[in-house]
This record gives sequence, C-alpha cells and structure tokens, in this order.
Amino acid sequence: MDQTTTPDRPRVGFITFGCRVNQYETEMMRTRLADDYRVSADAADVYIVNGCTVTALADKKARQAVHRLRRANPDAKIVLIGCLGAAVKAGLSRIDGVDLIAGNDWKPRIREVVARVRAGETGVLPEMPLPPLSDERINDHPGRVRAFLKVQDGCDLACTYCRTTQVRGPSRSKPISAAVAEARTLVARGYPELVLTGINLGQYTPPNGNLAQLVRKVLQIKNLRRLRLASINPYGITEELVRTFAADPRACPYFHIPLQSGDDRILRAMHRGYTVDFYWSRVALIRKLVPDATFGADVIVGFPGEDAAAFRNTCALIAEVGFANLHIFRYSPRRGTAAARLPEQVSAPVKRARAAQLEEIYRTMQRRVLAGFMGKNEQVLIEQRKDGVWRGYTRGYIDTYVVGDMTVGEQVQVRITAIRPGCLEGVTND
Repeated sequence: MDQTTTPDRPRVGFITFGCRVNQYETEMMRTRLADDYRVSADAADVYIVNGCTVTALADKKARQAVHRLRRANPDAKIVLIGCLGAAVKAGLSRIDGVDLIAGNDWKPRIREVVARVRAGETGVLPEMPLPPLSDERINDHPGRVRAFLKVQDGCDLACTYCRTTQVRGPSRSKPISAAVAEARTLVARGYPELVLTGINLGQYTPPNGNLAQLVRKVLQIKNLRRLRLASINPYGITEELVRTFAADPRACPYFHIPLQSGDDRILRAMHRGYTVDFYWSRVALIRKLVPDATFGADVIVGFPGEDAAAFRNTCALIAEVGFANLHIFRYSPRRGTAAARLPEQVSAPVKRARAAQLEEIYRTMQRRVLAGFMGKNEQVLIEQRKDGVWRGYTRGYIDTYVVGDMTVGEQVQVRITAIRPGCLEGVTND
C-alpha cells in the first residue's frame, strides 16, 4: 500500500535505544502497525520509545528523549516500551512524561498498545505471557544493508551486574524452521547480509538443533552473500560452530566474545560462568580453525572489588588478544542487582582513569591489527557514502573507506592502501 495516498491515517514515530535485538523489535512493531498507521520521522500522534536499561546512561538517554518529545509535541501520546519499561514497572528505574508504560511482553501486541493509548488509557500495562518467538518476524529492515535476525531472547544466567533476567525473562529460542523462513524472506527482499542476534546467543537451544545447525541451514539460502553472528558468550562457541564458519566463506570470520574482565576473581564475582583460561581456549580454537578471524569484546572496568592487580590482568589480556573492536564500559550500579550491594565499590575517578588507560592500550593493539591488512585484498560490503568516499565493512567487520565507483549493497574487492584511526582505507581492484 502506498502510504503517501493515505494522509488521514494516524502517525506513529519510533525512537529506539540499545542493542540489535531492540532494533529488530522496533522493525517488528513498525511492520505490525503499517496497515493502519503512517510511520513518521517527524511529527507523530503517538511516539513509541523502545528503551534500554543496561546502564544508567541508557536510562538517562531515554528520559532526555521523552522530555524533548514532550516539549516539541505536547499533544502527542508517548509510550515507553521494552526493557526500560519493564524496569520502571518493577520500581528499578523512573521516568516522567510518558502516557503508557509496557514491558517487552507487549511488543508483539503493539497494535493493542497503540489503540489503548489513543483511547486515553494511561499508567502501566499488566504483565502478559510471553508469546513464542516463532510469532516474531520481520520482512524488511529499512535503511540498512545488514538485516538483523532475532533468533533468541532472554537469559537463564544472573550476572550480578545485569538486569537482563529481570526485564527479559528466561532464555527462549526461535525454531530453526521459523528462523530460516524469515531469513529467506529478508534475502529475497535484497539484503545481502544477515546478522543472527539474541540477548544471549550462546544459549540458543531450539528443540530441533543448535546454533551451528541454524547457521548451516541459513547458508543454504540462495543469493545470501554474508552471514554474521552478533555478540556470543564464550560458552556458546563450540567446535562444531567454529568448523561451520571455517567451511563457508560467506560465514563472516568475526567473533564478538564478551569478556567483561580479565581476572578470574572478578569473573566469579560477576557470575560470568567461565574463567580466563576458558576464554583463551575459545580464542585459540577460532584462530586454529579460522586463521583470518578478527575479534571484538565488551569489558567492564571498575567492577566492585576490582583492585589494581585485577585491572592489570584485564589490561594484559586485552593487549595479548589484539581486538579489532572493543567496547569499554565503566561499571554502573543498577538498582535491583546483586553487584550494587557489593562492598569495595570503585570510585568514579578511578573508573574514569582505568577506562582511559584501557582505551589507550586497545587503540595501540588495534593499530597493530589493522596494520596487518596493509597491501591485502579484502571483500568490502558497501553500506554508505561518507566524507566523499564509500564506506563499508570487511568480512572481519573492519570499517573501511573505499575509493572507486560502486553502489550501496555492492560487495567489492578492495586493496588496502592506508590506515585511518579505527578503520582501513583502500581502492577497488578493477
């Protein structure tokens, strides 16, 4: 249906914060509203804020967005939905200026949510049963070259710093048949790359297989050029999975493996469920079977009880692995989590200093990793034009600027000629 021919339809706007799963779920909600509403990037009658609560900063960003919306659109209805909505319902966070609050359980029921708020309902929607993930599906992912495919939700662990189990519920997995059918649709719509994602992808356990089997099934789809994994915890990296990636060049050799700390004592306090040695064993397995693999990670500095020795251990591991991408977070106490009640809380100045020191170590190691690509040929999937040149990502998820004639969505062979801060530069091989 041509939305431009139906200007009388109510307008709905989306603002999304947080992870790839949230981005997928926004697209799912947009799809479910498309027949009755116009999605507007500007003024809207109803705004849906898909909030994140993983850090205090995430809460703050959502609150600021709501305040801006309320000032600019005093007559609009505002819905807060998702992880932050669930946290507010549980009394773990607060937010003002919204009309209706709902948790993640209401995302598949977004049509009812919008109908209720337009009818004047306010307050907090009650908890609802979680529908099966097979009911969640997207057919498109506008504005992206890489489409996200959610195959898992929730988490059965209880990391002491994390609210995920409180706001997402237990781990659930999308059946392989449903995930493959959704993947076929996205490829048929022209998406050359798919990214399998979940809240804890390492816990993907459908009744009829495992993650490696899902990857093999998706790789059978005609016209798929690339398949990539989102973040996956160390215990989800099996030899079967790594061999599956080694067997097909379309399976991108980039592994984002959350670390959080390079010290076993801190990992135990976090309840991460693995040791430094086990983490290293996963890196070694990947390097053995996929020699051209690159790595990414998340790390938290200033967790309660992290002394100078524990921090040095983290610095040493970061330097030794040589990450192409590293996300550094300063520990943020979250109300309702066990870690917020732990003794030996690290001061804010120490956390800032440690984050800065670790960033410097990472950037030094990253430059060495990137230097290893000089003069090599890399396949780059073009995603946009920026600063007068084309930009895309290698199979190893290295941001690359490319000089030459090409189009968005095209995969081109690039000879790497220079290193920029945090990325590569090259020219197409004609």
